[in-house]
Amino acid sequence: MHNHSFVTEFILLGLSQNPRVQKMVFIVFLFVYVATIGSNMLIVVTIVCSPALLESPMYFFLAFLSFLDACVSSVITPKVIADSLCERKSISFEGCMMQLFAGHFFAGVEVIVLTAMAYDRYVAICKPLHYFSIMNRRLCCVLMGVAWVGGFLHFVIQILFTFQLPFCGPNVIDHFMCDLYPLLKLACTDTHIFDLLVVANSGSICIIIFSLLLVSYGVILFSLRKCSSEGRRKALSTCGSHVAVVILLFVPCIFIYARPPSAFSFDKMVTTFYTMLTPLLNPLIYTFKNKDVKNAIVKVWKRLVVVSGKI
Repeated sequence: MHNHSFVTEFILLGLSQNPRVQKMVFIVFLFVYVATIGSNMLIVVTIVCSPALLESPMYFFLAFLSFLDACVSSVITPKVIADSLCERKSISFEGCMMQLFAGHFFAGVEVIVLTAMAYDRYVAICKPLHYFSIMNRRLCCVLMGVAWVGGFLHFVIQILFTFQLPFCGPNVIDHFMCDLYPLLKLACTDTHIFDLLVVANSGSICIIIFSLLLVSYGVILFSLRKCSSEGRRKALSTCGSHVAVVILLFVPCIFIYARPPSAFSFDKMVTTFYTMLTPLLNPLIYTFKNKDVKNAIVKVWKRLVVVSGKI
């Protein structure tokens, strides 16, 4: 597939042109990135090293979600950190396309994983007696396969129409990353059809899955009337964490992709939230009230201390 463009690189304006603000960006986002990778990979390692947790479908999906959060953050944040130290923020055409496609690929997978997690909670609460027969390891692997295939299809659709865009003039992107709408503004062709494709692909996916998730959690909450007070408390704690993560991811995404490509002054801040801060908040939300994960983290940490002491 060949793209007929004369532009070989793009200039990113970043979050700010103010040198003081750029220094603050470097410090803040370096901390955010280190904390994001550290916390998410800690959850992955903890679950993988804890057979009891890994056998549970909920934690099986949580490990993948944490891995995907680390991937999404790694696609975008290191470039933002590096650019905050540079006066001229540039990215090659190929690098821009790779950042765009990788970001949408991992985000597409994550959206479907969140849907699988919602289905897992629905079965656990609404059909507890059949939970382990329904949510067996085979189904969990199938759902993860569907998530990766779905992310790949979303990624391929982005490739098919983005590589049709010719870039033959302006190359300054008023953003800190390569994304669909900022790139469409630079294309030297009529982009109305492409604008509709963005809404139909990214925007509609976000709206449909977000609506399905809200309905599923609504059904779960309605079914809690039959549970004991203790069971209701545990279910609300678990579902509350899931709902918080869903809202943090989907509301900003819907705002960005499910509307006409008009620019707002706070678009960068909204994008910052769901690409950098949400991956940091997810592990905190899932582990804050989760005794199983916290206890497993302590056990893994003690095991590492013992091993390092022997070395």
